Amino acid sequence: DVLPSPDRPAPSVSITEIRQYLRAQDIPFHDGYSCLHTPSLFTGDRGDQPLSASAPFTLFIDKTTGSFLCTATLAEGTWQDFQANVEMRHRGITPIPPASSEEMEQEMRQAREDARCIWERALPLWELLDEKETKETKALFGISQVSNATLKRFGVRYLRTARSLVFPWFSPQDATLKGLKLVRVEKKGSTLTYVEETLPRFDSYLNLFGLSLIGRRDAELVLTGWELDALALHQAAGVASVALPRGASCLPPTLLPYLERFKRITLWLGEDLRSWEAAKLFARKLSLKRCSLVRPGSLQPRPLEALNQGLNVTKILRSALLASHKSIVSFRQLREEVFGELVNTEQVSGVKWARFPELNKLLKGHRRGELTIFTGPTGSGKTTFISEYALDLCMQGVSTLWGSFEINNVRLAKIMLTQFAGRRLEDQLELYDEWADRFEELPLYFMTFHGQQNIKTVIDTMQHAVYMYDITHVVVDNLQFMMGHEHISVDR
Repeated sequence: DVLPSPDRPAPSVSITEIRQYLRAQDIPFHDGYSCLHTPSLFTGDRGDQPLSASAPFTLFIDKTTGSFLCTATLAEGTWQDFQANVEMRHRGITPIPPASSEEMEQEMRQAREDARCIWERALPLWELLDEKETKETKALFGISQVSNATLKRFGVRYLRTARSLVFPWFSPQDATLKGLKLVRVEKKGSTLTYVEETLPRFDSYLNLFGLSLIGRRDAELVLTGWELDALALHQAAGVASVALPRGASCLPPTLLPYLERFKRITLWLGEDLRSWEAAKLFARKLSLKRCSLVRPGSLQPRPLEALNQGLNVTKILRSALLASHKSIVSFRQLREEVFGELVNTEQVSGVKWARFPELNKLLKGHRRGELTIFTGPTGSGKTTFISEYALDLCMQGVSTLWGSFEINNVRLAKIMLTQFAGRRLEDQLELYDEWADRFEELPLYFMTFHGQQNIKTVIDTMQHAVYMYDITHVVVDNLQFMMGHEHISVDR
């Protein structure tokens, strides 16, 4: 995925400018938590009539980026697209939603067709021919305590050929099947790892599993990081619960409009400190004043684990901490957090490198908010090492943004793909597509700058990436090329 190039950066727009524009154009709106809500340009009356304040407010404008989404028609676009459609409406022309490329449309249609075929081949888990097979499958995924009624409600199926659970993604508008997530278990010695695959592919898979089951009157919601946790929460506490498509690694802004109607959101994303950090980050996107967070701990594991251990899930939800806090706190308020850091010293020291045990001794691990500078003469292998170093973290789910100012992105991606595959792909071109598909699944993004750049433009792009993709690791290679030689003597 490529972020905007320096000649056409995403123009930033302030919330004040958005409000002033809407008032000037006589477009009724009200303030939501993350978005401004307005009647849609793409539904109802046409022509140069002013938008009616009595029409349903189904168009949402993101307060941070100005991007819009109409939940009634699924039309979406940038702030500039929105303004262009308002102008068309004034001229009496019917606004048209910004179109995706023909190639993208074709890809999405194909993905939906593939998803439908898999869905039809998959069996409801409680309808497997053999009761023993059902029990073994449930035990493998750790869902022996999840009832058939819960599985049925959420529409979970099992694909025998791939030994995978199948989670459907239904459209909140008309309950049609829009995509699927397949989850299988891989055993490595005594450890179990869950491998996920999505249709459409990872970066286009923008859904909230379970959203189509939530009633219009539900004002409270629990946001989880995993589909099986959403099932466990509903069964154990009867609460409205949904799962994020990429777990604790990312909350795509496109999903914020669907969460606007909830007055209270509890985030219970997982059982480690990375989930806790992500919950605090996501709460800022969702508006702190309506969010509560479940702090991970031995007595507060992830929801599925809490169900399996027979813990009181309702009680854990009631103990969730408010995300917003005053500027001054006492030790009593920090007490639990300090205890959590002492209990989880390994996790506090950051995400460990799998390939560099010696580096773990020096740096302990990758932690947010830290700056590491690698220095060395030209040709000493800084870029080669750092691409391996970043790839190691990326493969562990650390969302990474590369700013390569010295070598172009194609060459950098080739280096990283070779390191990822662990083989010379130029000698085995028939394997290219297989490894490229796997590489594409990584939460890895590249800035398209090259050579000396305006610092403000680079920082704006970084901030945009952090908001859009929840980036937690930024690589700048190298600082000298980005700054230009004339600034070397200036302390910047």
